[in-house]
Amino acid sequence: MNLFSFDKSKFQKSSVPKIANTESLIKFSEIRNNTIIMKDGSLRAIVKATGLNLDLKSPDEQMMAINSYKRFINGLDFPIQIMIHNTYLDLSDYINYLKDQIKNITNETLGEYGKQYTKFLEGINLQEGLIYTKEFYIIIPYATSEKDFSHIRKPWRRKFLDVLDSNESAEKIMARYRQFTANNKFLDTRVALITEGLRSVGIGCEQLIWEDAVKLLFRIYNPNLHKSQANFTK
Repeated sequence: MNLFSFDKSKFQKSSVPKIANTESLIKFSEIRNNTIIMKDGSLRAIVKATGLNLDLKSPDEQMMAINSYKRFINGLDFPIQIMIHNTYLDLSDYINYLKDQIKNITNETLGEYGKQYTKFLEGINLQEGLIYTKEFYIIIPYATSEKDFSHIRKPWRRKFLDVLDSNESAEKIMARYRQFTANNKFLDTRVALITEGLRSVGIGCEQLIWEDAVKLLFRIYNPNLHKSQANFTK
């Protein structure tokens, strides 16, 4: 009898549950030059749009706006995503503005009324969720052809070590930079097409810069945190 023979089916490997970290739950890799780079290598740009109140327009103006919007949507040859983000109205900036203005009031009665008004607004502002507002965003994608996206899929720690790697040639670094620049130009063309089309309908819009994009993503992934906790600078 062979002492070392055994039935492998009776032995099971211990299954240790894998705990996903925060980075693995986020679908984007980084934000560069106002452009979001996804982990699959595709690019995203975010355009913030203002709402258009059709109730304030005449029936003819309403039909013109609706028909213009239909032509704009039907004329697109690439997909877009329209996102409506509900968030409470933060009055902190407005309250600080009022306090600065009240300091310049010489009339004591008006100054006292101003202080009472700002105190009233501060009470409303502390009750988060009392006043909600809607924000409209358009996510514009650009997906490149089948290429090597292994560098993009790497975690940020690995990317940082790659930057410090002196063995990487300058040609590879320049190749990645040229590839991103070329793809970003195609994305910028789509952004210009979207913004011009929306403005022709009467909807104001602008692309989010780096700081605003980071704040938006931070608020989406951390909805319970206050706006003051999302102050980012490059």
